[in-house]
Amino acid sequence: MAFESLSERLSAAFKRLRGKGKLTEADVKEAMREVRLVLLGADVNVKVVKAFVAAVTERATGAEVLESLTPAQQVIKIVNEELVKLMGGESTKLKIASAPPTVVMMVGLQGSGKTTNTAKLAGMYARQQNKRPLLAACDVYRPAAVDQLKVVGEGVGVPVYAEPGETDVVEIAKRAVAHAKKHGNDMVFLDTAGRLHVDEALMDELRRLKEAVSPTEILLVVDAMTGQDAVNVAKSFDELLDITGIVMSKMDGDTRGGAALSVKHITGKPIKFVGTGEKLSDIEVFHPDRMASRILGMGDMLTLIEKAQQTFDEKKAQEMEQKLRAQKFDLNDFLEQMRQMKQMGGVEQLAAMMPGVKASALKDAEFDEKALARVEAIITSMTPKERAHPEILGASRKRRVAAGAGVKVEDVNRLLRQFEQIVTLTKQLGGLAKGKRRGAIRFPF
Repeated sequence: MAFESLSERLSAAFKRLRGKGKLTEADVKEAMREVRLVLLGADVNVKVVKAFVAAVTERATGAEVLESLTPAQQVIKIVNEELVKLMGGESTKLKIASAPPTVVMMVGLQGSGKTTNTAKLAGMYARQQNKRPLLAACDVYRPAAVDQLKVVGEGVGVPVYAEPGETDVVEIAKRAVAHAKKHGNDMVFLDTAGRLHVDEALMDELRRLKEAVSPTEILLVVDAMTGQDAVNVAKSFDELLDITGIVMSKMDGDTRGGAALSVKHITGKPIKFVGTGEKLSDIEVFHPDRMASRILGMGDMLTLIEKAQQTFDEKKAQEMEQKLRAQKFDLNDFLEQMRQMKQMGGVEQLAAMMPGVKASALKDAEFDEKALARVEAIITSMTPKERAHPEILGASRKRRVAAGAGVKVEDVNRLLRQFEQIVTLTKQLGGLAKGKRRGAIRFPF
């Protein structure tokens, strides 16, 4: 999980501050020395660390903080604000062309996740903004690059423009834009070629492509896992192409966070999107304030709410609420909630957005996405009557269900116990909710 080590080490540094009722200037400077080491250990650029620590120290050693009744909280608040500033201050949206199509040129090195994230981004705009994007295959060098783009394009429901056998990338791009205009595609995402390193041939081709199609945006995809290398790559691409923004891929990995914290300060260009997982829906708008909150262990409830709004059907949610109030929640409903949770990104991603949930606690819990698949297999092996009335599941029925799901009877019993606990909880909450305003409760189990 991104920022795991950074978040835990920063929490440890601030814990010592919270243990002191009154802070001195020496206390703050000692804490900042520790923060400096934590950031350097997270592969944050040295110049960035120096500027960040100086800004926080200057603000945190003022009389307003040291004489405060809650000085430790004031220091953490300052750290949060400076982290937000460091990562760009606010989210930056894609510029949409006044006359369609909006042309987005996607660039990056091989292995950065460029092709996949190009499709993810096109799918995101189709799904959330009702756009009609077109993916253009402009990588004529890498074997199977066109086939890969077609596969991911199909996965997000976005058409692909390709010219197998054509080697003139500039002509492919120009004809792709013309095709988009003719067929009503209001966005064109150009999936360009990458190299193993920044070289003259790659940059010359990308410059010619830029001159030919005048892209509305040039987005660089960088691998967050590569730390300082990602920052150096971003600097090189920006100097040669004047990129408009960055897509940080693989932010779900065990990255130390250095790239995300350094790249805006070094290049002056904002991170616009982050890839958060392997699924083609796992891409988010980058919000500096929300990311700072995650880093400091405060969770990210706004993103969690947005994921829920995108996933949950309002009519179904109201029907579910009525069932909960009437205490008619059965295994069919339980399965429906499980499927919706999977669509939101899985247990670990959701739990990581909850305030106060530590990365180490998630590791100890050992969330297993395969467990969700087992639950689904068990419930779908039951008859409609058994799902509606699980109390009728005797020993022979359980053996049949276990065999059908390819699990042990113990797994079936475990699921039924969990379901009983949820039913008990909903009864208790149902009692508390009586008389309250309709639509106030949602249970994304």
